Amino acid sequence: MSLGSTAVGFRLVPVVASAILIATSSVALAAPAPASRPAAPAAKPVYFHTLPPGAKLPTGAQCARLVNASREGEVKAANKPYNRRTGQRVGKNFFPVLPKGDDNPLAQKRLAPRINGDFTGTTIDILRWTACKWGISQNIVFAQAAVESWWRQTTKGDWETSGCPPGHGPGVDGKPGLCPQSWGILQNRYPYETSSWPGIERSTAMNADVAYAIWRSCYDGYETWLNTVTHVGTYRGGDQWGCVGRWFAGRWHTPPAQQYIAKVKLYLREHIWTTPDFQQP
Repeated sequence: MSLGSTAVGFRLVPVVASAILIATSSVALAAPAPASRPAAPAAKPVYFHTLPPGAKLPTGAQCARLVNASREGEVKAANKPYNRRTGQRVGKNFFPVLPKGDDNPLAQKRLAPRINGDFTGTTIDILRWTACKWGISQNIVFAQAAVESWWRQTTKGDWETSGCPPGHGPGVDGKPGLCPQSWGILQNRYPYETSSWPGIERSTAMNADVAYAIWRSCYDGYETWLNTVTHVGTYRGGDQWGCVGRWFAGRWHTPPAQQYIAKVKLYLREHIWTTPDFQQP
């Protein structure tokens, strides 16, 4: 408790044969400094888990509040310009249905309107926000993004002679005759996500938002077309790892999909995003 009052002080003065108590009025004793209150403990970060198929998902705004209550530091400084940009809405046919595609109309109705990349923050907080918004374990997101790009939004991949996004024709990005089809932290592939351009290149949040909207479409059971192409076992909703493999292979539990799943699981076990070599703040 703080002692803030002033008192009259007394001191003993030695003299021959006795001590005389002399009052020293009007002398204020220095009051002790007010006791500082202990700092409030930092909020413990919320861990975002996988939610079941068909679950009511939190909004982007709700997830932003949860993430911002326990922000984490930047580990990829090169992402800062992209982390400061939000995204955009996607088109009416982002999840195409017949005759242009084979997606369940519910994916377009329920999931596509949620995509907007509307969050800014550090790279890890963007990935946490995405995990919250789409109901997937955040450590799976961390591990998969490490496999795809080592968490670098500047990553380009799948170089081809066609399927180039606007302004990035063959040769523009440094490889003669070729252009990158895949962009960003999750390596979203432009030819299959045209209405998400240019957000998936400009904004880390948009890139991750789009990727896990697609994962959720698979996980909720909307991608029955996976049973019409090469597949191992029967596609159905609720298989979170099958939907991770589908992101890479575009197929259901085929050998390439399984190899990819194994790599993501390895990084998950290692918590690769916490290792010294991963840090580039």
